[in-house]
Amino acid sequence: MFVESDKLCAEWKKHALEKDNLSVRVGRWNIPGEPIVLLVDFQMFFKQKNEIYAAMWNQFQVDSLHAYGDYDEASMFSYAAGKVVESFYRYNLTEMDKVVYQAHEWMTGMGALYVQDAVPEIGTIFTTHATSIGRSIAGNNKPLYDYLFAYNGDQMAQELNMQSKHSIEKQTAHYIDCFTTVSQITNNECRELLKRPADVVLMNGFEDDFVPKGSTFTGKRKRARSLMLNVANKMLGTNLGDDTLIVGTSGRYEFKNKGIDTFLESLNRLNKDEKLQKNVLAFISVPAWVSEPREDLKERLKSKKKFDTALDTPFITHWLHNMEFDQVLNMLKHTELKNSVEDKVKVIFVPCYLDGNDGIWNKEYYDLLLGQDLSVYASYYEPWGYTPLESVAFRVPTITTDLAGFGLWVNSLKNQHGIIDGVEVLHRSDYNYSEVSDGIKNTVILFSTKTEDEVEEMREHASKVAEQALWKHFIQYYYEAYDIALRNAKKRQLA
Repeated sequence: MFVESDKLCAEWKKHALEKDNLSVRVGRWNIPGEPIVLLVDFQMFFKQKNEIYAAMWNQFQVDSLHAYGDYDEASMFSYAAGKVVESFYRYNLTEMDKVVYQAHEWMTGMGALYVQDAVPEIGTIFTTHATSIGRSIAGNNKPLYDYLFAYNGDQMAQELNMQSKHSIEKQTAHYIDCFTTVSQITNNECRELLKRPADVVLMNGFEDDFVPKGSTFTGKRKRARSLMLNVANKMLGTNLGDDTLIVGTSGRYEFKNKGIDTFLESLNRLNKDEKLQKNVLAFISVPAWVSEPREDLKERLKSKKKFDTALDTPFITHWLHNMEFDQVLNMLKHTELKNSVEDKVKVIFVPCYLDGNDGIWNKEYYDLLLGQDLSVYASYYEPWGYTPLESVAFRVPTITTDLAGFGLWVNSLKNQHGIIDGVEVLHRSDYNYSEVSDGIKNTVILFSTKTEDEVEEMREHASKVAEQALWKHFIQYYYEAYDIALRNAKKRQLA
């Protein structure tokens, strides 16, 4: 939450409005550390849009001619942010101060280029978390990895109608003082599609200060499991007990890229495998075009009685606006996952943001995550992967792939040998969907055979993996990037 302050930077704020025609609000984020935040009104720059785009073309060869959708809004915000930094620097700082401007993703590239030109004393860093064209190739069901060496980024941008987003990303990567990305996987994309490898790989760190400890954790986990089992039993008319293996996936609703399709196929195969001896309750928590919480489910949840019949459409907790076109529901129709009483595997789709006010769960995401026994993130396209990292931070062992930056990083760790040590990293390629589905199925079966003590040991190992990804370990790479940016800024000044 943003907490505004009238006292912070008050004189500069007045100067910015009166002299630079910039409307800025100043305050702090209400999070640990309470960092200072500047909010800028960028609406006034839309009337200068054509002139701004022309200048970007003349100076940096950024092609905005094919812009559509969110390109204009992102660019005007980014340009406004650059103007604010210029104003702040000129009013408060001098060339004796070491200042770095770090821009994330194509949406902020224009501001970084503006700052580099208008305030050459500032070192600039551009971080791409996922190349826009790489994500588009993957999202359009084209094989990305086996043919990466053969793709021409500019040509693919034209084919996929991504010219302007690709252009600002590529040109920023080439002109900036220090270019970075978040994993070696994405760095391969940058090298091939942007024709510029990163100067430094800045892996996404993590702070665990919001992970509950001790008895608080134990209590929250117990309540989460109780709620998940209760919702499932009321929806399905079953009597699943606490020995049920609760498995889940979550994240953005990118059906192929996030491996949701692979997860569903693995559950379908798991349900048919006679080696599975436990009941499995699987949750798919990805926000969709949600309409409203189900009234029939809400009524059952109010009741203390047990139900022995399932609700109609016993797969989903909230109605959608586009039920007939939903990818999860449509795939369920074509599998043998029916949520019938005899099925060992039950699947429930949670298509809403878990913000504590959704009408069914009324708990936040992290307060449900810790109730799971195991998580699955079978990603096909995942530059880093905060979801599996968050999972292990909450002591939930996870299955991911080596096409996720996080999975690739886990593979680099010493003494990390699969789910026994908290994280199973499956090999994934353009064409091994079936093998990955079997790999998930087999790992879940293996996990289901473990004793309570063995599971507890896995949970402890998972937590130790998360500890190695704390910001205190990854900050060194940022210092390296800052140094490169500042050295190049100094060269620019002396040129």
